[in-house]
Amino acid sequence: MVRTRFTPSEAVVGFKGVVHGGILSTILDEVMVWACGVQTKRFAYCAELNVRFHSPARPGAELLATGKLVENRRNKIFNASGEIRSADDQLLAAATGKYIPIPESDEASLLAELEEGGSELFQRILRELPVQPQ
Repeated sequence: MVRTRFTPSEAVVGFKGVVHGGILSTILDEVMVWACGVQTKRFAYCAELNVRFHSPARPGAELLATGKLVENRRNKIFNASGEIRSADDQLLAAATGKYIPIPESDEASLLAELEEGGSELFQRILRELPVQPQ
């Protein structure tokens, strides 16, 4: 399992006072793919992402995101689950995802791109969401 704590800012609201669901979906995808990577030692692409929103997340409030590998189908498909909870343990969003390992022949070039800076969004996520294996 991996987990991270983060506090969304006003910059990521959809409706006033509510964190945009796309941001929460991105966070869930990120913790689930890291859970797959930590457990299998393989990077993966998201093939399917299902998110259910339970309660609004508020900007300025600390949130906890967790992800875990649920099933490894012979290193061809990884099934994962994730949750985002409030500081008082209220479930805000839950997700499941299917991840396909990146072909080993492509991993070196993708890692090189990340080491060179990767995308601005990826670098921002790395700075703001330190993922911690549990």
